[in-house]
Amino acid sequence: MAATPASVAGTIEVRGLTKTFGSVAAVRGLGFTVQPGRVTGFLGPNGAGKTTTLRMLLGLVSPTSGTATIGGRRYRDIADPIQSVGAVLEATSFHPSRKARNHLRMLAMAGGVDQSRVDQVLDLVGLSGDAKRKVGGYSLGMRQRLELAGALLGDPAVLILDEPSNGLDPQGIAWLRDFLRHLAGGGRTILVSSHLLAEMAQTVDDVIIVSQGQLRAQGPLSSLVTQTQSMRARTPEPDRLLQVAQAAGFSPRQVGPDAVVVDGAGPQQLGPVLATHQVVLYELVQQSQNLEALFLELTTSLGTHPEAAGYDPAGQPVPPGAGQVPPGYWPPPPQFGPGGAAPGSPGGPS
Repeated sequence: MAATPASVAGTIEVRGLTKTFGSVAAVRGLGFTVQPGRVTGFLGPNGAGKTTTLRMLLGLVSPTSGTATIGGRRYRDIADPIQSVGAVLEATSFHPSRKARNHLRMLAMAGGVDQSRVDQVLDLVGLSGDAKRKVGGYSLGMRQRLELAGALLGDPAVLILDEPSNGLDPQGIAWLRDFLRHLAGGGRTILVSSHLLAEMAQTVDDVIIVSQGQLRAQGPLSSLVTQTQSMRARTPEPDRLLQVAQAAGFSPRQVGPDAVVVDGAGPQQLGPVLATHQVVLYELVQQSQNLEALFLELTTSLGTHPEAAGYDPAGQPVPPGAGQVPPGYWPPPPQFGPGGAAPGSPGGPS
């Protein structure tokens, strides 16, 4: 049998993925592809189905229908999972009395990984100086780094990360951004879920945006943002500009007494139209939509937290009312306190 090309071996494919918990459809016919050599952001409001999707991808939750594969195989069918796929879903899988190095040694032993790899990954994530400390004394940011070290033990081709920057201070977040881009540059497939949209805009190559368990957009970030460009015009005759722009096939909207935004238009398209009709302008400025604006446009007023209907992403019942959030709610970023970054790492105490 011919060897599987590396570009195929690391590809994540989700096709028609659906998961229901009781009467709640957490994921509905979801489909997307994540390519090697790129950092892909997996974005959506609370309750959009992101964590449920990642858990199905990793074989922790069984889909109601559809498939989620890595290199054409379900995770449970991969013979050497620790050397193929690294995952970070939450930074809580530690015994507080166990030292960091010993924790990784146990993982290496269980996965058949050479023990020499332990110190290598500790150094990669900036925890070499704290390897003999008990994990119970680690900050949340340090535990995130330790989880990442565990995911890297087998030098996997695929990394699946759920909120990996949670608990990191700004310097630690910048370190993580550069680290993920370095890993992707080596040909790895990186799928990362995060609430930090501004940071994702600086990190990812591609984005997948979901809401109500369904795909809202997928593609290179640069293309999605470019496709949603708009022009902002200031004019003493906004009503006339609205009519001219609409007749030309654009989507104009008045945003102020003398201000109109024309969506879907660039300067080369809108300028000649306004000049032909001799529309008086005070100002004409191009404004490309950023990731946050694109996200809000696609998800505002969509989505309800599945916990509001009585089930958590693992299918367990929760108390009535727990986890309810208003439609379109987007939580504030976590507040970072001292010690968010690992000692001996960029932004961490020396």
